[in-house]
Amino acid sequence: MVLSKFLTFTAFNVTSITVPSAPYLLIVIQSPARSISLADNWMPATKPKIVSLKTNIKIAADAPNPASKETGDLLIRILIINITPIKKTINIAANSPYYKEVFSKHGITADSIQSLDDIRKLPFTTKADMRAHYPFGLVAGDMSNDGVRIHSSSGTTGNPTVIVHSQHDLDSWANLVARCLYAVGIRKTDVFQNSSGYGMFTGGLGFQYGAERLGCLTVPAAAGNSKRQIKFINDFKTTALHAIPSYAIRLAEVFQEEGLDPKGTTLKTLVIGAEPHTDEQRRKIEKMLGVKAYNSFGMTEMNGPGVAFECQEQNGMHFWEDCYLVEIIDPETGEPVQEGEIGELVLTTLDREMMPLIRYRTRDLTRILPGKCPCGRTHIRIDRIKGRSDDMFIIKGVNIFPMQVEKILVQFPELGSNYLITLETVNNQDEMI
Repeated sequence: MVLSKFLTFTAFNVTSITVPSAPYLLIVIQSPARSISLADNWMPATKPKIVSLKTNIKIAADAPNPASKETGDLLIRILIINITPIKKTINIAANSPYYKEVFSKHGITADSIQSLDDIRKLPFTTKADMRAHYPFGLVAGDMSNDGVRIHSSSGTTGNPTVIVHSQHDLDSWANLVARCLYAVGIRKTDVFQNSSGYGMFTGGLGFQYGAERLGCLTVPAAAGNSKRQIKFINDFKTTALHAIPSYAIRLAEVFQEEGLDPKGTTLKTLVIGAEPHTDEQRRKIEKMLGVKAYNSFGMTEMNGPGVAFECQEQNGMHFWEDCYLVEIIDPETGEPVQEGEIGELVLTTLDREMMPLIRYRTRDLTRILPGKCPCGRTHIRIDRIKGRSDDMFIIKGVNIFPMQVEKILVQFPELGSNYLITLETVNNQDEMI
């Protein structure tokens, strides 16, 4: 079920409208200068109003300051917000040892959530929380009877973060990945080759099951062995490939070393993700391989790939709001940033049964893009990930992220694709080398 939806109409065209009943909330936004009647409640012009549990909205015939040719028709936008998935998620999460303790400490129940603003009553969940309650402290479902798979992060700096899935969770995940692949133009007639590892890393099985759900002929080539990857592309007539950006560049280099032109293959679509990259690097990959490359966002804690994806317009990643509640916060204060500002991405799962996560701090920095996408999809879009809040370093009072350095280096074709940033103190001054 879609979390939110806009209805838009003009006062001169519509006299009343019926919207879904409770537990929906309505936010009514109007312009330029007229009033409307909201189920016997008056609302002043241009001032948004939240109306709970109202099912009928009527345009007042005697509203003051009627619209005219000079002011234009009264535009009314009604944002319908379904809070049922949030309540359901809280009810499920309360069965886990971790969230049971957290909710009890803060006096939280599903009934505590009566609007989207109420989500801020819930404390953040962090990677440190998941590691502290390793391995199964956040599992809310019946793992013995309903658990079917475990995925985890690498855990190179301590306990890995573990996610346990039910069959419902895996089916939902496959549907999301299939939706993503469809958004970039991949169809069941395509041959999809996956160059991700098929272990605990989610990129392998995540894309595998998503491509199969879409109906593609799949080539589970797994990671590495570039010459074999190229042979498969040529022999199996691969049309779509998934690879991390750095490996896509390496694959293009091996094509060149073997005296082969990737532009002469059937390959036309490349899906990239799993590591930060700039748009300049994407364009470089497209030029080297002769493909269209589409950015994606995913993380183990949110299933893996399939959380947000570009469409063929390549102007931001559509975030699947029926499965995730998206917040952008100030990483220092934890408060929401203004719309369009860069902040830390915080996510709540809305369709996971075995192990839901609530207000998970990803540490990834991005922003919600304003406006509509020409593709027609209405899910919100986020900008490409700018970096991580814990990756930032300060040189002479200036905040710097590694991707800003990469954006400059990639402009010089004579340089390689890998780089090392070294910070040193020279004469009591911090220097970046």
